[in-house]
Amino acid sequence: MISKLSFSSLGKYLAPIIVGLIVFAIGAPEGLSSGAWIFVSIFAALVVGLILEPMPPAFIGMIAITLAVLFRVGMPVVEKAGKIVPTTAAQAINWGLSGFSNAIVWLIFAAFMIGIGYQNSGLGRRIALFLVQKLGKSSLGLGYAIAITDLILAPFIPSNAARSGGTIYPIVSSICPMFDSYPDKNPRRIGSYLCWISLATTCVSSTLFLTGQAPNPLAVELAAKSGVATVNWTSWFLAVAPVGIILFLITPILTYYLCSPEVKGSPEIAEWAKEEFHKLGAMSKSEIAMAIISLIALTLWIGSSTFGVNPTTTALVVIILMVLFKIITWNDFLANKPAWNVLTWFATLVPMAAGLKNVGFLDWLAKSAGSYLVGLDVTMATLGMLIAFCVLRYFFASGTAYVTAMVGLFAALALQIPGADASQIMIILLLPMGIMGILTPYGTGHSPVWFASGYVKGPEFWKLGAIFGIIYLVIFIVIGIPWIEFILPKLI
Repeated sequence: MISKLSFSSLGKYLAPIIVGLIVFAIGAPEGLSSGAWIFVSIFAALVVGLILEPMPPAFIGMIAITLAVLFRVGMPVVEKAGKIVPTTAAQAINWGLSGFSNAIVWLIFAAFMIGIGYQNSGLGRRIALFLVQKLGKSSLGLGYAIAITDLILAPFIPSNAARSGGTIYPIVSSICPMFDSYPDKNPRRIGSYLCWISLATTCVSSTLFLTGQAPNPLAVELAAKSGVATVNWTSWFLAVAPVGIILFLITPILTYYLCSPEVKGSPEIAEWAKEEFHKLGAMSKSEIAMAIISLIALTLWIGSSTFGVNPTTTALVVIILMVLFKIITWNDFLANKPAWNVLTWFATLVPMAAGLKNVGFLDWLAKSAGSYLVGLDVTMATLGMLIAFCVLRYFFASGTAYVTAMVGLFAALALQIPGADASQIMIILLLPMGIMGILTPYGTGHSPVWFASGYVKGPEFWKLGAIFGIIYLVIFIVIGIPWIEFILPKLI
């Protein structure tokens, strides 16, 4: 058994290296430089490493970004007088560390600190006990309670990292211990189930509303600038409503069977939660302070455009207020290892994902695919573009970066297809952007929060992401596309 485990462990270490070397040995295709192909090889090894996890994901990311910096690949190309200016060592390391200045990275980091505030103040336990006593008779009921909470917040909080990480995560992280479920002890008891529901339902709500995630309105704007008119808030909702509602209703059930909790719920647990809730008595000063801080955060998140306050700025304000009101201490801040771990991990992924655009790989991929799509009939071309648009999500560590890099390219492709309605094609491509965030542990703002919680381990996370992604996409194709074709003339 020991030798088998050692061999298996060695295989996990060697696999990323072997894949990277194989990709490099294939050689750069026409249209890509040797430097670009070195970066693609490093990125391929990174993805395999993140799937197999022979070592912590953050460390794998650090290795990948260090290799890119050493080889000076992945950085933006600078031209002067028609010639490419070589990247200096200082420019390379500045690019490599640029992810640490990314606002979304710090918003995700702050979500973990806010979770500590909910735990220390006792507010998270109070909310968790309330939910358990009302719906604890059924684990499925708890799942729907989490889903409904996210759905209510989704139209008003365009940052899914703030919505899911800042509000849902603290509640879920307080419920799991009540069932003796922890990341390193009984995660399948209920923790992995609740965490996956939280992740998946936020992906669905991010698709259901134009304001469900920040990349949605950005994509609409970029499509318009590319000459393809799309839809407004109401039309977006009407176009995606049938699929969105179906996915919202079935996601807790799918999770219940595909990531089944060992605890199905019981009257005893609900009764115990009721007794514990009454024992809490009146809210303490810390709970009241945390509740007020949470209301301030929700107000600023909901009205971020009105007040002119970035969601990440709001999260930093929350941390400062929690320290000032002694809900958390500075030592709590420094000792939160999961938060610092996810900060390091995601900060390395952001420049790595951006590097694919910088070296021209994504442009090359889109143009290569476009040459095949132009010769197809409209239906097959649309399906081909949709699948390609979704699969490319694997290459991005940010929904915003994904939209920025891809929307303009695919809008240009849509305009090239003979006899096609470019507006209809772009709407079909843009609507499922939220649900495709489920594919990877880094594909959208809230994913790293739930991945780093530790309840759903790496290989299981990738497997569930692929399964849910396929199910969601099939439902969108079968139900969503015919509905869009029917309703679109009435919306535009």
